[in-house]
Amino acid sequence: MALEFTDENIKEFINSGKPVVIDFWAEWCGPCRMVGPVVEELAKEYDGKVVIGKMDVDNNVDTPNEYGIRNIPTILFFKDGQLVDKQVGATQKSSLVAKVEALL
Repeated sequence: MALEFTDENIKEFINSGKPVVIDFWAEWCGPCRMVGPVVEELAKEYDGKVVIGKMDVDNNVDTPNEYGIRNIPTILFFKDGQLVDKQVGATQKSSLVAKVEALL
């Protein structure tokens, strides 16, 4: 299951030493509802290898501002605590799998 990231806990995950994938989303966002189940699948498939979670942009404003999130869904990919890739907008699972695999 995808973790729930917040402004308060995000840094500990990013600095955990594991690759991190964050889906920035909102309840009212149609494309976010399309990507959400894919993110959940990836969280199960990569459990123990990659930290995968979601951040609700309506409840957390500091982190989206820090990373310049202007459109949702936006998925950020971190390796060794550094932002290494980004996906803006809905996309196919195969595209996200390729980006996750690149983190490993």
